[in-house]
Amino acid sequence: MPIINGKITLDTQGFTDIIDITKELTDIVKCHAIKTGQILAYTQGSTTAITSIEYEPGLIKDLPEILEKLIPMNQKYHHDEKWQDGNGYAHIRASIIGNHINIPIMDGELLLGTWQNIVLIDFDNKPRTRQVFVQIITEDVMR
Repeated sequence: MPIINGKITLDTQGFTDIIDITKELTDIVKCHAIKTGQILAYTQGSTTAITSIEYEPGLIKDLPEILEKLIPMNQKYHHDEKWQDGNGYAHIRASIIGNHINIPIMDGELLLGTWQNIVLIDFDNKPRTRQVFVQIITEDVMR
């Protein structure tokens, strides 16, 4: 079973920066003419996450607001006591959301809901360059 590897590189602002990566993932599937399989998107790092959300202005405001209520930035965390880097909240947020997503591919399309997008969220307390590693598993004949 062939495995296709890819990578998406993004510059982020941190502080719960939410970036839609649906188009980039779709482009990788189309570039390789994949009809059936699964795509895995994984982000390296312990202060970044990948999930699905309806990428619309209201939810892009709601998600950071609710995370701030649940896991506030200005709270003291044991991580910050040890490392003095002030991003304990970022590690907790990322670990709760998770660092990968796996999506079926059918008929050459990501099997997403009508309003479902795939996003990378950078929770760190500074701008960063982030990478999303992509693997596609397929039985399709590669071109």
